[in-house]
Amino acid sequence: MLKHRGFPGRLPGTDFQFTVRRANPKGATEIVHRERYRDRRAADRRADEAFVRALWECFGDQPFERGNLDAGRLSWLIGREVKPAQEPFDPASYDALLVLDVDVARASFPDAFDDPEEAW
Repeated sequence: MLKHRGFPGRLPGTDFQFTVRRANPKGATEIVHRERYRDRRAADRRADEAFVRALWECFGDQPFERGNLDAGRLSWLIGREVKPAQEPFDPASYDALLVLDVDVARASFPDAFDDPEEAW
């Protein structure tokens, strides 16, 4: 499992996890599409936005390996802001390649693409 050095481990001041510390001996947790409803808590929306910002700052629009990125957090974005970068896509592989769909992400989380000095 590739560990993304410099990627934030969680949303500061919360328990919203962005990365996992070690590989699951039984295999990677599968990434599944989760529906985001309008009535989600503000903290959940902030976590999604911060995760998209971290993806943008670390990888930009280039494909990246799933590695130690949290499957639960990716599941909120998969199929919309984050898309498979290769076919066939194995949602239960640490080696799966993903890519940030910048246009969709910018439409969903416009503040994630602001100057980091101003946003936080």
